[in-house]
Amino acid sequence: MTLLEPRSIGTPVPRRDGHAKVTGTAPYAFEHHVDAPAYLHPVQATIARGRVITMDVDAARALDGVLDVLTVFDAPRLADASDGELAILQDARVHFRGQLIGGVVAETAEIAREAAALVHTAYIEEPHDAELREDHPGLYTPESVNPSYPSDTDEGDVDAALAAAEVTVDQTYVTPIEHNNPMEPHACIVQWAAKDGRTAVTMYDATQGVHVVRKTLAPIFGLEPEQLRVVAPHVGGGFGSKGAPHAHDVLALMAAERAGGRPVKLALTRQQMFSLVGYRTPTIQRIRLGASRDGRLTALAHEVVEQTSAVKEFAEQTAVTSRKMYAAPNRRTSHRLARLDVPVPFWMRAPGECPGTYAAEVAMDELAVAAGIDPVELRIRNEPEVDPETGNPWSARHLVECLRTGADRFDWASRDPEPAKRTAGEWFTGTGVASATYPGMAMPGNSARITYSDDGRFDVAIGAADIGTGTWTTLCQIAADALGCDVAAIHLQIGDTDLPPASVAGGSSGMTSWGSAIVAAAQQFRRDHGDPPAVGATTTAEAPENPDADKFTVQSFGAHFVEAHVNRDTGEIRVPRMLGVFSIGRAINARTLRSQLIGGMTMGLSMALHEESVRDPRFGHVVTQDLATYHISAHADVADIDAIWLDEVEEHFNPMGSRGAGEIGIVGAAAAVANAVYHASGVRVRELPLTLDKVLAGMR
Repeated sequence: MTLLEPRSIGTPVPRRDGHAKVTGTAPYAFEHHVDAPAYLHPVQATIARGRVITMDVDAARALDGVLDVLTVFDAPRLADASDGELAILQDARVHFRGQLIGGVVAETAEIAREAAALVHTAYIEEPHDAELREDHPGLYTPESVNPSYPSDTDEGDVDAALAAAEVTVDQTYVTPIEHNNPMEPHACIVQWAAKDGRTAVTMYDATQGVHVVRKTLAPIFGLEPEQLRVVAPHVGGGFGSKGAPHAHDVLALMAAERAGGRPVKLALTRQQMFSLVGYRTPTIQRIRLGASRDGRLTALAHEVVEQTSAVKEFAEQTAVTSRKMYAAPNRRTSHRLARLDVPVPFWMRAPGECPGTYAAEVAMDELAVAAGIDPVELRIRNEPEVDPETGNPWSARHLVECLRTGADRFDWASRDPEPAKRTAGEWFTGTGVASATYPGMAMPGNSARITYSDDGRFDVAIGAADIGTGTWTTLCQIAADALGCDVAAIHLQIGDTDLPPASVAGGSSGMTSWGSAIVAAAQQFRRDHGDPPAVGATTTAEAPENPDADKFTVQSFGAHFVEAHVNRDTGEIRVPRMLGVFSIGRAINARTLRSQLIGGMTMGLSMALHEESVRDPRFGHVVTQDLATYHISAHADVADIDAIWLDEVEEHFNPMGSRGAGEIGIVGAAAAVANAVYHASGVRVRELPLTLDKVLAGMR
């Protein structure tokens, strides 16, 4: 693969969208200007399973300013009702508490909300099941796990190897429900109109992929793709939850269809986001490791129980990373799902890899303790020469270098091997380590258009998304290097289905997928139009297939190092220091890359110490429905946090020489915190989050 010669790539170019964002002029989904908008507020089910009998809307309709009320009895019929999550208001069935069963449209958001509360709904309630259990009688094996991995793998003779192992670990690790909670709530504006005698719908949406929204929603309403325009130039975070449209988008389209051309605005409340836009499934993970006395793995079994929804399956790939992380000749992984009366789980930053690596890396720490081997050395001893799953060579695997670099910078050599040996006043102190990996992912079907304008600029257009990650800036850098010009000469257009197609911002695939399309278009442009090009010269090109895709396994790797303090009297945990060292290929923008990595690490710290959505199985709903009760790491929780990366170039993945970095920062971070807490206190807590009551119980 021919690589770009970097000029702008790698430099810390300031964010192009920064000024617009800090001055409040960058329009988010709910902020686009439309004339005389109406406002929509959802009506949600208050039972977990059953059937709606009646919906009394008289009081809501009587409220001054109410324009329309939608219910399960009179909502528009959908052309395609095959998607269980999106086919709302098509019948009276209730599949989970919080399900959309109606909506109120009014002159103001306040009136719509008040009127929605006046809708009186009667139900026939049925017994429900909203509790995940390891012994759930309905556990089943999905056909595949996200996105298309086999659910189970079994290589060698795991049981025999475990029985013969000199050192073993057999433990169960539990992670809770977690919710993405981006700063910008899920929101949209929809205007249903006519153009040239045909329906023409414009949708401003908070989404990680405008083309994905159009492709998903247009058929549901019987529209051709070109009849639905989706716009999203700025998105206030997503962490996966905005990777596909959800039921609220369908509700807004329904309301707009009946609004007579008047635009309809919908912004979900923080509470509504806990039932309508996905979450990370809770997991129960049993991990068994067998090793020789010198710590070399002979067997690995990673068995996962997690949940999906009765209305639609989502199977998280929690054990997949264990198939290739370390050199174990005998490996077994499995996924079992419980189909519950709950909302549909969905992507949350590094779905699968994040909770799976937490359990696997804590288990490796336990193996290091059992074998009496330094945790860094144990990981190095189990380094595989080739991909254990496929046998392919690695495009570049520098985990050992990440571990050694981090250990040196973190002064790992001074670490006492025994836990609970160091104190500072009333605090026990300790350190922990964990490895990280994330697959190199590239999405198909990306195209870019380049046009030379009369002011000497190159207009670069692609329907990509910037969810706060820096796309507005990094794609300009890639385009500048591919065209041989300064970054200032690039005028970028993204976030609109009127632009050439682009894949979703997910799977750490954005820069590879979109950047490859831009490089292909730039190279074709230069061939077509020479230098200097004529004003108005234009070229559209699609990203080519990667000739090395089947020859190498492409993964990013990393190592997390954490210092933890545990109060000897209260069990309180503080994390004063975190370091991440990563192998992610060439940096596109050093400034935004560091921000991505430390953001992921902070989210991993938050996973370890704070985040937990609590579902009451008696009623089926999450009771921690706001940021007062769903805790996340704040500035006071993050003291000295740093991320660095190796100086390297990925030669087999894309023309920029990079790999994805959006998610690897969170992978393994929670495990490193948990391992540091154990080393500080001598208490091994295997259920997240690591709250002080769990630690204190083991200290007494």
